[in-house]
Amino acid sequence: GNNIANVNTIGYKTSSMLFADLLSQSINGAGVPTSNIGGTNAGQVGLGVKVAGIQSSFSQGASQATGRATDLSIQGDGMFTLRKGGQQLYSRAGSFSFDAVGRLVTPDGSILQGWLADSQGALNSNASVTDITMPLGQTISPQETGTLSIGGNLDAAAAVGTTVVTGINVFDQQGTPVAVSFSLTKTAADKWSISATATDPAGNPITAVVNPPGQTLDFNPATGALTTSGFQLDLSASSNFPNPINLNFGAAGSPTAITQFTGGNSVAALSQDGFAQGSLQSFTIGSDGVVTGVFSNGRNQPLGQIALANFFNPVGLERIGDSLFRTTVNSGLAQTGTPGSGGRGVISGSTLEMSNVDLAREFTNLIIAQRGFQANSRVITTSDELLQELVQLKR
Repeated sequence: GNNIANVNTIGYKTSSMLFADLLSQSINGAGVPTSNIGGTNAGQVGLGVKVAGIQSSFSQGASQATGRATDLSIQGDGMFTLRKGGQQLYSRAGSFSFDAVGRLVTPDGSILQGWLADSQGALNSNASVTDITMPLGQTISPQETGTLSIGGNLDAAAAVGTTVVTGINVFDQQGTPVAVSFSLTKTAADKWSISATATDPAGNPITAVVNPPGQTLDFNPATGALTTSGFQLDLSASSNFPNPINLNFGAAGSPTAITQFTGGNSVAALSQDGFAQGSLQSFTIGSDGVVTGVFSNGRNQPLGQIALANFFNPVGLERIGDSLFRTTVNSGLAQTGTPGSGGRGVISGSTLEMSNVDLAREFTNLIIAQRGFQANSRVITTSDELLQELVQLKR
């Protein structure tokens, strides 16, 4: 009946009752066989039935898509680790939402546990678990550009004096964008000079120097590969660029490496590793439980990782209501770790694990229990009739 009542309960695990017979009353003992007479069996009268135990089934329930980013289900073994007051609790029900301070909580207020990332997005799953928190207005600090990549092809057949121009925005240590333009000019066969100009957001020029001074981009005429290296862009005329920017022209053979072949100019500034300050816009949760924040500056950075707990004997856990479990002396200690490791399942976002109750089976079991009760009630009726006959004999 409890299983049927919880057929639509998120994360509910079905349970079944195990019966055992009661101690039997001996009418006569067993007889030892001799040369003159055979042995006899003991005569025992059963005294009924008792509940031997109740077993829970932790088989996988069906997944239901919800479209809510904070709804999570576990595919495989393991349970969500929760904190409620001073208790460490566990659950398969992954219907979470944010509270007023940005913590992920269950409908009853239990707080989801895991590990929070540091300011650089690094995670330490060997540390103690803590509340998973994503406070409103969370920001990511700006990062000064350290490396700028340039790739593409320079036309080997271009005339001396041909200039190719490409540009990109780089960021200073305050996160301010600075527009940089590179000019690559052919000075001789297989040689190209490189220079740069830069302007701040207001359009004011900033002195830009490509080091080493006078060094040209030299190419192997046979392979088209760049043979010189060590180029840097110096914007130190701006106090917010204390460090030079390394110019990366790609490793020989790389699809993004700069080359010199006949066939037109396609050189472009491909990327740079700086960014402005950003505020948290949204988040995603991966199968490994890593919560990744999506920021307004286009950056993605880990914010935390959800912990899962596994048990040697999950059937030994104690149900305490609200789809929550706690450990007992027979469940074993919680083996807490990252999803997908140590036999733990993986996390599926925007889904919930439904109850694993098989309604058809439960109704079948209900009918069997009803038949058993009816049959047992006949025993009482028959005993009553026998006693009545015994009283009538005396009369």
